[in-house]
Amino acid sequence: MKNIFKTILVAATLAVSLSMMAQEQDPQPFKRGLELVNFVPKGQWITGASVGYSLSEQDNYQFFVVEDLSGDSYSFKVSPMLMYAFQDDMAIGARLGYARTMNRLETGSVSINEDTNFGVDNLYSLSHNYSATAAFRNYISMGTSRRFAFFNEVQLTVGGGESKLCNGSGQQLTGTFERNYNVNLGVAPGVVMFLNNFTALEVNVGVLGIGYSETKSTTDQIYVSRRDSRSASLNLNLFSLSFGVAFYL
Repeated sequence: MKNIFKTILVAATLAVSLSMMAQEQDPQPFKRGLELVNFVPKGQWITGASVGYSLSEQDNYQFFVVEDLSGDSYSFKVSPMLMYAFQDDMAIGARLGYARTMNRLETGSVSINEDTNFGVDNLYSLSHNYSATAAFRNYISMGTSRRFAFFNEVQLTVGGGESKLCNGSGQQLTGTFERNYNVNLGVAPGVVMFLNNFTALEVNVGVLGIGYSETKSTTDQIYVSRRDSRSASLNLNLFSLSFGVAFYL
């Protein structure tokens, strides 16, 4: 029995000694081995713009259930940007935007079967919108590369615009005029690739956003209506993909 108590006492003493020795040793900090570099230094100016233009014309176009489609359309969008790096890899600035869209449909019809078909003609729409955006951007380098980097941009956008829609001709002409306002808060991550020391290509896409819009419509200068909408999204929207050229000065 005495031998058992001695064995237990020795084991307890050894365990306490080992614990005290472990506490006396300085713990080594854990490192993941990720290497980052300063991609955009403090004090650098960032300026640039994104421009988009598309044009489409149809003459007796047919596709599936769409027949005798004739008309044309175009869209134009420009968005200049100016930012300042107030800290390494952190920048703040503003972006302005203008977009104009026109669609004109001379004739067109949808034919599903012999008993289900309808047509539209003399349809015209024109809209133009303005926006101003305050943005904060944070850069994350890809390891030690100074050519490629990720960035995350937080955007607060306030905008508005006007549009008109006309349908018919002669005594059957009817039209609607709309005025809209909107506010949006979103997060748009992206990738930047430097072509040289001062010029870079940028691609970003909206992922997270909340927004509010209000529209007032006046039809034939008589009937007035209003509508508003609220939205929230958390997804990868490839239709909001934006390309641009930036200059780092």
